[in-house]
Amino acid sequence: MLSLVVVVAAEVAAVVVLLYQGLALWLAREMPRLDPAAPGAGASAAGRVSVVLAARDEEAELPAALDSLLAQDLALREIVVVEGGSRDRTRSVVQARAPRVRLVDEPPLPAGWVGKSWACWTGAQATTGDWLLFVDADVRLDPAAVRTTVAWAEREGAALATIAPRVEMLGFWERVVLPLYVQFVLTTFRAPHVNRAGSKTAMANGQYWLVRRADYVELGGHAAVRGRVLEDVAIARRFRQAGKVLRVAWAPGLATTRMYRDRHEMFEGILKNVHGTRFSAARQAAYLAGLVGLFWLPLALLPVGWLVGSLALVVTGAVLEVALFGKHVAFSRAVGAPAAYGLAFPLAVGFYLVVVATSLVRGLRGGSVTWKGRAYPLSEPEVPGAASDGPGRPAP
Repeated sequence: MLSLVVVVAAEVAAVVVLLYQGLALWLAREMPRLDPAAPGAGASAAGRVSVVLAARDEEAELPAALDSLLAQDLALREIVVVEGGSRDRTRSVVQARAPRVRLVDEPPLPAGWVGKSWACWTGAQATTGDWLLFVDADVRLDPAAVRTTVAWAEREGAALATIAPRVEMLGFWERVVLPLYVQFVLTTFRAPHVNRAGSKTAMANGQYWLVRRADYVELGGHAAVRGRVLEDVAIARRFRQAGKVLRVAWAPGLATTRMYRDRHEMFEGILKNVHGTRFSAARQAAYLAGLVGLFWLPLALLPVGWLVGSLALVVTGAVLEVALFGKHVAFSRAVGAPAAYGLAFPLAVGFYLVVVATSLVRGLRGGSVTWKGRAYPLSEPEVPGAASDGPGRPAP
């Protein structure tokens, strides 16, 4: 028979687990949704929006992204694609759409810069619009997307507005892992709180974010966060610190993305975000402990209670299992994966554990962040006035 102290400790831990799991559901419910605006709304922005798209080895994704931009029902000032030395036919894809799409060659990457920030900064310098729209090559847009986003930003008085697209999940590992990834983004960044007056929460989604040029220039744009892997979040934090208005919304009807094509690409992409360029062994160890303590250990409570003959632990364990599996089934369905994949959430947690453990080992060995064929050394020197990545990454 277990002592009362052990049982009480288990009950308290169970409450903590339930509160954390409920947080993701509550934040998802609070997340504002942006749907296509009625015809005419935002039409006054015609000719004022410049699009910047950084492309490196994007032959497969880029055609659909560019065609959806060319199909916008708002006249864009320009579409600039910054080509980053691709090893595939990315360049030809852009040239086939000239002159409606303009190709800009990315200059050699300077020391201290992350490739995407350098490409976005280069593209921004080549445009003249009052609004800058940064879009990733794997995003496809509804024809009303840009008009709707500009109308929303102007209505809200936002200096920076960003949306979360609908995520396509076609493969097994995408359907298992990405619903958990979305939950971590929600809970890490407290996404709906970005829209609250007086909130200190800040985030942006680099897949699609719109910014007023004047504010972008005032705060140094990508140059101010040149060494950050999560440059979108770092820029949003600079805007928040400067008192600028930020807006974020879920917009499944405006944009769609397939983030990763296979398990390897998904592993490397999530590892890049978790690892960053400011490695902290203590933080990564805390992530590992959080993953185990919040997702795996609760599943052990019912069988342990059964083995030791504790009715209290059996009941608590049963409640936790129903809550955990039910929550992940509901979340999988909400974000577009078949609901049954939520039952495999322990496998998704295991995937994340391997990612974070890899980050920890790599960091302790002085490794680097790699993405799109480029490697970035850890602990890059601080750039004066630059924002810090901080603890905000998609992990618990």
